[in-house]
Amino acid sequence: LNELQAGAVATMLAPLDDGQRAELVAAMGRIRRALGDESHRRGLVLRPPAPGDLGWVVERHGYRYAAEYRWDTTFEALVARIVADFADRNDNKREAAWIAEMDGERVGCVFCTAANDSADTDTAQLRLLIVEPSARGAGVGTRLVDECLHFARRAGYRRITLWTNDVLIAARRIYEHAGFRCDRREPHHSFGQDLVGEYWSRDL
Repeated sequence: LNELQAGAVATMLAPLDDGQRAELVAAMGRIRRALGDESHRRGLVLRPPAPGDLGWVVERHGYRYAAEYRWDTTFEALVARIVADFADRNDNKREAAWIAEMDGERVGCVFCTAANDSADTDTAQLRLLIVEPSARGAGVGTRLVDECLHFARRAGYRRITLWTNDVLIAARRIYEHAGFRCDRREPHHSFGQDLVGEYWSRDL
């Protein structure tokens, strides 16, 4: 019976490519969680972006910030420009990005890029940190930020900065825990909202 069952499963999975199999695994994980199966231990994997991931980064930022903070599409446009510039530069020695996966499902990301000031070769930027609600509280954001800091050190940067806003309370806690300090704050009207922007940094 076991052999027959294994053969039947193999026959069903045979037509699926790697991407479809990954989607199937992710869907099964969502079903288990929805049914309250806490016995399944979720494994966290951080990996470089693969084809399709950069579009996912833009889409999830646009959706999540609209749903949680009512930011408009100008924020999604900003994220799209950051991601496109990162892809165009394709500088693997000085820049990197990570996709966080749990049970084969994308649940977060972060980018480490060179500073906007091209003359400042000693400073990196942490950008586009996001964690899906389903993975919050599991240490995903901390792992992503730690990975970014490790890469920045290996790449030879001496300092790292980031820009955030005061409404992003959970992210700000992660940054503070990672040794960042807020250097200055300034009110601004962006993404359809009145916000207070914050510039954070730390030495490496």
